[in-house]
Amino acid sequence: MAGRISRQFIDDLLARADIVDIVDSRVPLKKAGKNYQACCPFHNEKSPSFTVSQDKQFYHCFGCGEHGSAISFLMEFDRLDFVDAVEELANHCGIEVVREENNATPAEQRRQQQVYQQKQDDYELMNQISRFYQQQLKVSADKEIAVSYLKGRGLSGEVVKRFGIGYISDAWDGMMKAYSRNGQANQQLVELGMAIQGDKSRPYDRFRGRIMFPIRDKRGRVIGFGGRVLGDEKPKYLNSPETRVYHKGQELYGLYEAKQANKNLKRLVVVEGYMDVVALAQHGVDYAVASLGTATTTEQLQTMFRTVKEVICCYDGDRAGRDAAWRAMENALPLIRDGFSLRFVFVPDGEDPDSLIRKQGQQAFEKILDEAMPLSKFLFEQLMNKVDMSSSEGRAGFVESFKPLLAKLPDSVLKDGIINDVANNFGTGSEQFLTKFRKTVTNTGMIKKPKVSTKVTPVRLAIALLLEHPHIVKSLGDISALQPLTIPGVDLLTQLLVLCQQNPNIKTAQLLEYFRDTEQGKQLAKLMCWQHHIEAEAAQDVFLDSIEKLLNNFVEQRAEFLLQKARTGQMSQQEKQELQAILNA
Repeated sequence: MAGRISRQFIDDLLARADIVDIVDSRVPLKKAGKNYQACCPFHNEKSPSFTVSQDKQFYHCFGCGEHGSAISFLMEFDRLDFVDAVEELANHCGIEVVREENNATPAEQRRQQQVYQQKQDDYELMNQISRFYQQQLKVSADKEIAVSYLKGRGLSGEVVKRFGIGYISDAWDGMMKAYSRNGQANQQLVELGMAIQGDKSRPYDRFRGRIMFPIRDKRGRVIGFGGRVLGDEKPKYLNSPETRVYHKGQELYGLYEAKQANKNLKRLVVVEGYMDVVALAQHGVDYAVASLGTATTTEQLQTMFRTVKEVICCYDGDRAGRDAAWRAMENALPLIRDGFSLRFVFVPDGEDPDSLIRKQGQQAFEKILDEAMPLSKFLFEQLMNKVDMSSSEGRAGFVESFKPLLAKLPDSVLKDGIINDVANNFGTGSEQFLTKFRKTVTNTGMIKKPKVSTKVTPVRLAIALLLEHPHIVKSLGDISALQPLTIPGVDLLTQLLVLCQQNPNIKTAQLLEYFRDTEQGKQLAKLMCWQHHIEAEAAQDVFLDSIEKLLNNFVEQRAEFLLQKARTGQMSQQEKQELQAILNA
């Protein structure tokens, strides 16, 4: 890495990219006048308040306040860091990222270089190990055992290759022999969860005698592994621990492969194990994912609902499976809005998705998915099983148990339907009860946002208009008259004016990018989202008027200062001439 990403490159990238294309590929947009709209992907709402401006190359949600450029959108929606978001956008535009030496101190440059290089080395090493495991499936002395196991599970060579499935023999250090070159390499393998530091100085393989499933991130990079034993040893599945590149609560096994197989994914089915995902893909259901040994987390559900509108949880029908479904449902409730659905399938005792699809085939299995239990039905069934519905006390407890759950659910047709069902079937059925129940649910989940008003000042108005319409700087001419001003915010305004004059074709997104991760950037973001109600046609006149007010305020303050000095007889000859010029103007 030569250094930080070139500022000129970021400007060029934002000029080349179209934020409408980037957002629309993830959140379908509809034309609304000059702009585009959608329901916000970052919070739940009934009517669209998420606006994307092609002119400004900027998005903003009037509901939750999320906003930014194409880079910001990729960071928030795809959960990428800044560098990865820039690289993703560059890849979308078909260009290489340009880096430059930065102005950081040598020590800071070394640290930045080390962090970046460490990350690249980690990804490269994990990819190499994945290829090593795949190769071992072909050349290992006991490869026939592994191959027979995979064939016995009905997997073809094609699907094994698609998922990068490999094998590692039961040797103590089979992988370490290939990759532990020195102490530093050993330490990296330990930190990446591929080796365990033993009592003696030499670490040993974490995974031994297992079929190996590489876990890929959204960009297809190997970040961890799951290993399954060939027999009945315990643990049956062994997973990578949390590392600096792998955070299991944020990733989904099989999502990358599902996206590669389906350019227009419509739904995802969540299963419990790696083998379930692969077996379903083998039989044509190539849109399954697994939650990596944890209860399905809010982050994982957010990722799924940002990818598809329908998620089906397919779990065992036993107590553990229903508990897992309940936890998934609780995490999903705040994310469910109209047009999105979470449904449930519980496989019969003694079966799992793998065995079920092998016995019944793709068509029968997908019919089961099509008939999956809706969230509302699952919710009713689970709560009814916890109380005695034959007693008034039980029914009252049942109604009460709905309140905290419905409070999590955003306003939607689904929520209204559940409230009506509870009131009509388990309450008194009266309008009075329905109104009271609805009010209680609403108040329970209500979070009041403080209203923040932005005081109108010439500086703030000038900055806000300049951010929205950078081209209006052309009407200003010389800005040197602003330099003596000591009014708060003028320094920032001057910086913006200089940037706009130096880059006549600069867009809003490019302008804001200069101030990313700074206190000034936060101030600019607030002003960018400020609803000042100045129409575009009047922006230039109001902007010039604001600048004139600033200068007039300065002149008035200067005149008052000089008059005060005159009263005390402390004026210099130069100050007398300045005062005379002001008074005669």
